[in-house]
Amino acid sequence: MSRHASDLNVLAATKFTANGPKPEPMDIERIFGENAFGLEEMKSRLAPATFASLLATIDKGEPINAAIADEVASAMKEWAVERGASHFTHWFQPLTGNTAEKHDSFITPNKGGGVVAKFSGKDLIQGEPDASSFPSGGLRATFEARGYTAWDPTSPAFIVENNNGCYLAIPTAFASWSGEALDAKTPVLRSMLAIDKQARRVLSLFGHDDVHKVTSTVGVEQEYFLIDEEYYYRRPDLMTSGRTLIGAKPPKGQELDDHYFGSIPDRVLSCMLDTEKELYRLGIPVKTRHNEVAPSQYEIAPIFENTNIACDHQQLLMITLQRFARKYGLVCLLHEKPFAGLNGSGKHNNWSIGTDTGMNLLEPGDNPHDNVQFLFFCTAVISAVYKHQDLLRVSVASAANDHRLGANEAPPAIISVFLGEQLEDVFNQIQKGSATESIQSGLMGLGTPVIPDLPRHAGDRNRTSPFAFTGNKFEFRAVGSSQSVSFCNVVLNTIVAEALDGMADALEAKMADGASREDAVAVVIRETVSAASPIIFGGDNYSDEWHQEAERRGLLNLRTTVEALETLISDKNIKLFEAYGVLSEPELRSREEIWTEQYFIKINTEAETTESMARTMVMPAATRYLKTLVDTIEQGNDVGISVKGVKEAATHVAAYVDELQDALSELIDANKDLGGDSVHEKAHHMLRNVIPAMGKVRHACDRLERITPAGEWPVPTYRDMLFVK
Repeated sequence: MSRHASDLNVLAATKFTANGPKPEPMDIERIFGENAFGLEEMKSRLAPATFASLLATIDKGEPINAAIADEVASAMKEWAVERGASHFTHWFQPLTGNTAEKHDSFITPNKGGGVVAKFSGKDLIQGEPDASSFPSGGLRATFEARGYTAWDPTSPAFIVENNNGCYLAIPTAFASWSGEALDAKTPVLRSMLAIDKQARRVLSLFGHDDVHKVTSTVGVEQEYFLIDEEYYYRRPDLMTSGRTLIGAKPPKGQELDDHYFGSIPDRVLSCMLDTEKELYRLGIPVKTRHNEVAPSQYEIAPIFENTNIACDHQQLLMITLQRFARKYGLVCLLHEKPFAGLNGSGKHNNWSIGTDTGMNLLEPGDNPHDNVQFLFFCTAVISAVYKHQDLLRVSVASAANDHRLGANEAPPAIISVFLGEQLEDVFNQIQKGSATESIQSGLMGLGTPVIPDLPRHAGDRNRTSPFAFTGNKFEFRAVGSSQSVSFCNVVLNTIVAEALDGMADALEAKMADGASREDAVAVVIRETVSAASPIIFGGDNYSDEWHQEAERRGLLNLRTTVEALETLISDKNIKLFEAYGVLSEPELRSREEIWTEQYFIKINTEAETTESMARTMVMPAATRYLKTLVDTIEQGNDVGISVKGVKEAATHVAAYVDELQDALSELIDANKDLGGDSVHEKAHHMLRNVIPAMGKVRHACDRLERITPAGEWPVPTYRDMLFVK
C-alpha cells in the first residue's frame, strides 16, 4: 500500500528550507551572456576581417564564407575549453517538438600517445547524426539513415553546465541526405528571408531605400506549473502524458482569484531566481515573473529578439525550467492542461517586424490615422490572418492544446483579430472613405492627489481574443505551453510576406495607371481591409453569440486538431509555402503526417495509462473500501448495531465500482481497435471513440475519489499537488 497522503504532504512541505547560506547578489550586467558565444566574445577572439565577414552573415544575411570556418571553430573551441567544456554537440530541433544532440569529444590522439583538443571548421559547419529514428513523415525510408546538421551562424553557440562538467552546444539546422528540412529551424530561417524581401519591397515604394534588412521579432510569455516531485513520481499519468488523467476537483481551486499576481512562495521564488540566473548566463533576456491564475501556476517572459534566436531561446527556456526545478525538489509541468477544471497553460507569442534602421513597422504613433505606412503594414497582417485562419489554427494544433482552446483561460478555435477601440475606429473610417482622426488616450485620475494621473491607452485589452494588437505588436495567444513557437512564426512570417507582396503588386499597378502614391496607398488599404473585415472582432470571444456571428461571417471553427491538420495540405497552403520558398510540398505533407501521427500516439498513450491506473490502482482501492464497508455491515448486524449509513455508503461505492467497470470495458475495447491502418484513420478513431471512453473512466474514478478514504486513495490528489508548496 502507498504511503499515507498526510505523510507525503509533510515530506513535501519540509523538503525545502531557506536557511542555507545566503547566495551572492546577482550582477545581471556582469553575468549576462557569459555562457553564450556572442558578438562581443567573437570580436575579442577573431581577426577583424573574419569578424566583419561573420557579422555580415549575421546582420545582413550574406552567405557564410566557408574560408573563415577554421578560425571561428578554433576561437569557439578555445572559449569553450576555457569554460571547462570537453565535448561539443550540434544542437538541433527535429520534428518531435523537442531538441536533440549528439556529443563529440574535442580530443584527438597525438603522436606521443596523448591527446590534444581540436575542433575544425568542418566539424563546426556540418555534422552527421543518424536521421532514421527521427520523424520524417514519409520523406525518408526507415533504412535511409543519413542526415546532416548545418551550423546556423546567426544563433549564438552556448555552454550547458552541470555539476560534473559542461559542453558546447552549437545551434544547427537538420536536413535529410536529399536536402529536405527535417527540423523546426530551417523553415523559420526561410520565412524570415521571405518577409525581409517583401517588407523591403514595400518600404522602397514608401521611399525608404536606406533599409537593408527587415526582421520579424518575437517575445514569448511562457506559463507553467510547479509541483513537488514526490507527488509527480506517484502519478503514472503525469509521468507518461504530462497531465492528470484522473483527479477530482479540490474544494478550493482558483475561484477566489487569490493566486494571480500573489506573493510568490519562498521555495518557488528560490527556484525562479536560480533559473533566471542561468537564463541570463545563456544570454536569454527574461524580463518578468509572476503567479498565474491557477494554484501552483506561474509565468516567465523574455524581451523581444529576432525570431530565429527567440525560437531557440524558447526551447532553451523550457529545458532550463525543467532542469532547475529538480534542484528544488520540484517538477515543471509544461502540458497545456495538467489539471482538469483549472486554468491551463499557454504561450503568448508577441510578434512584430522592424528594420535595421530602427523602425518598428507596427508602431502606430500618437495619430495612427495619419501614419499611412503603419496602416499599410497593419492591413497586411489583418488580410493575412483572414486569408489563412486555417494555418494559424494548425500552428497551435495538438492533442494537449485541444483541452485548452475555448476554455476560459484561452481563446476559442475561431481565429479573429482584435484591434482595440482606437485602431478599429480608424479602419472603420477608412472603409467608409478616409480616416481623419484618432481617438486619443489622455490621462486618468484616481480621485486622490497623492497618486499621479496615469497615461491612459486609447483602447482596452481583450484577453479573449486569439490575435490581438497590443501597442506595437500582435499577440498570438493560442499557442500551447509545451509547443515550439517555430511553426506559428513560420506561418506568421510567410502569410504576412504574401499579403505584403499582393498589396505591393496592387500599389504598383495603380501607380502605373497614373494614380499618385498617396491616392494609390489609400485605395489599396481600403480595398484590402474591407475584404478582410469579417476577421475583425472586438467583443467577447467566449460568448455563444460570437460563435453564431463568426459562422455568419464565414469564419472557420476548427475545434479539434484532427479537423485543423486536414487543412494544412490544401492547394492554397501548398502554393503559399512553395511560392515563398519556405516549405516544399513534400516537406509540408510530411509535417501533416508527423503531427497527425503524434496526435494518435499521444491519445493512445493516455488511453492505455488511464486503463492501467483504473484497473491496477483505483479499482483495487475502491474494492478494498467496499470490503471494509461490507465487513462493517456484517459485524454491525452481528451485534445489533444500526448500520444504515454504512449500507448507504456501500451502495454508492458498489454503484460507482460498477460504473467504473462498465467504462473500463468500453475503453479496453476502444484501445484494442486502433481504427485502421493509416495514421489518419487512427487519429479519427481516437477522436470519435477513445477520448469519450477515457472521459467515462475518469468520471467514474473521480466519483470514487470523492468517497474513498484519503488514506486508501492510491495517488496524490489535486489538493495535495496544488497547495503543498
